[in-house]
Amino acid sequence: MKYIRNIEHQTVLRLTDEVEVRPGQVVSKTLAQNDALSLTVFAFAKGEAISSHDSEGDAMVTCLEGKGRLTVGGEDYVIGEGESLVMPATIPHAVYAIEDFKMLLTVVFPEERA
Repeated sequence: MKYIRNIEHQTVLRLTDEVEVRPGQVVSKTLAQNDALSLTVFAFAKGEAISSHDSEGDAMVTCLEGKGRLTVGGEDYVIGEGESLVMPATIPHAVYAIEDFKMLLTVVFPEERA
């Protein structure tokens, strides 16, 4: 059984190659999803966004390419390649692509949910 899916196993790869930026779109590819964890790679065209929402789990965004603005609890943070930000569970957050932007989203859910 494969727990991480939609990408090759035992192959060196670049996550940035797993999703492509498409004008006017947010593209995503789910790599893992269960009661404890969600792992998704996203590509945002410049100016695209995911509107404010919250999550039951802590969400960590790692910028793979480009630059994005994360709004967490009304406060803005700008992240670039190689930088990460944790967005705490239940706090409203949003994502905006300042330029073409690729990110890895890791959400860890509470044990009582699992």
